[in-house]
Amino acid sequence: MALRGPQVWLWRWRRNPLKRRADRIEAWVVLGVWTLTLLTGTLAGTTVSRSVEDGLARERAEWRPVVGRLAERAPGTPAGTGGASRADRVWARANWTAADGSAHSGQLRVPAGSAAGTPVTVWTDREGRQVTRPVTAAQARVRAGLVGTAAGLGAAAVPFVAGRAVRDRLERRRIDQWDVEWSRFGPMWGRTAG
Repeated sequence: MALRGPQVWLWRWRRNPLKRRADRIEAWVVLGVWTLTLLTGTLAGTTVSRSVEDGLARERAEWRPVVGRLAERAPGTPAGTGGASRADRVWARANWTAADGSAHSGQLRVPAGSAAGTPVTVWTDREGRQVTRPVTAAQARVRAGLVGTAAGLGAAAVPFVAGRAVRDRLERRRIDQWDVEWSRFGPMWGRTAG
């Protein structure tokens, strides 16, 4: 662990006779990397978040519930009959008619033991294909926020990691320069005037 004195604000840009060219380059690299990291993360996160929220809003606008009928009796014992049911809702086949008049069928989660012909709600897209129930506006905001945050962090990691690689390379170069200078001046330290 390196010992450090009190922190000085903007120390990388202060005048110092001991500051080398590599120190000035590193200062600009750090500033550029942080700026690029913040911009990239913010832009990517915002763009992805808006895209997800728009897509979910489009689903809410286009997907519609239709009434379907169970084609078969749902497996299990109906709730409230005293029988031990392993699940409250089970998969059963249902049939429905799309807005264009075409017949469709698919598997739905329904209460256990429901009789054949029981009306059920089926969510469909424009073509009448079965889809999941669309998320609410509040759920869409949360989902968009989470996905946007993850995308922003992932995008921000790229310039940050690249900047760390550049700084590591500058550090190795600086150490190599110190080794060269030390090999020249180090042996003179043991000499005394005589």
